[in-house]
Amino acid sequence: MTDPSPILSRLLAMQDVQYRDFQCKLIPNVPSDLFIGIRTPDLRKYARELYKEEKDPAAGSIRQDSFLEAFLEDLPHRYFDENQLHAFVISEEKNFDVCIARIERFLPFVDNWATCDQLSPKVFKKNRDALLPCLRKWISSDHTYTVRFAIGMLMQHYLDDAFDPSYPKLIASVQSEEYYVRMMIAWYFATALAKQYDAVLPFLEERRLEPWTHNRTIQKAVESYRITPEQKAYLRTLKIPGRTGSKK
Repeated sequence: MTDPSPILSRLLAMQDVQYRDFQCKLIPNVPSDLFIGIRTPDLRKYARELYKEEKDPAAGSIRQDSFLEAFLEDLPHRYFDENQLHAFVISEEKNFDVCIARIERFLPFVDNWATCDQLSPKVFKKNRDALLPCLRKWISSDHTYTVRFAIGMLMQHYLDDAFDPSYPKLIASVQSEEYYVRMMIAWYFATALAKQYDAVLPFLEERRLEPWTHNRTIQKAVESYRITPEQKAYLRTLKIPGRTGSKK
């Protein structure tokens, strides 16, 4: 297989030490020595360049003999920034089936909220029906960031014209003690209140979420400019007493 090291060499040359120190504080579960320190716009730009340069026009995807393909197959990566670049490259993939295969390969190695949330394939928007079975599978995973990714995609692609009441039911059924899963559930329901208020309000009125997630949902919703003052006032009355919304 082609050596993927040219990519790492380029990443190291893009290092911003001050930004690295800033990132370490935002993502505390990743050891500080695993950050190179590359600003997100620069990584996105590099991902687009790589995908464009290494794509096979006939196949509509990355050439199998390219150093970018070697990079994508060379898992696990050492550096956080390599994982970020990997997520951005996948997000550029135009072939839906190839994209799903790459995600299946990559998700088990995602170990932080930032990489998880940066993984947002453009091709999903036009393939919602085909994507749903994958999301249902991923949401039942025992891997924290696979579950978080599935919830994030349901929030991104299925809260507008593609909304169905079964989707919040599916998310409410997730049982997890993981902070980053529970936080994404709260984020989903807060966003759903802004877009599908009448459909999701019963989840709070009937206390279908566990207390921490319930109160965090209300907290995030009342901070949103998309929720009306009247709705915010009512949501505050639904808070479960004695719960501060803290992690514990």
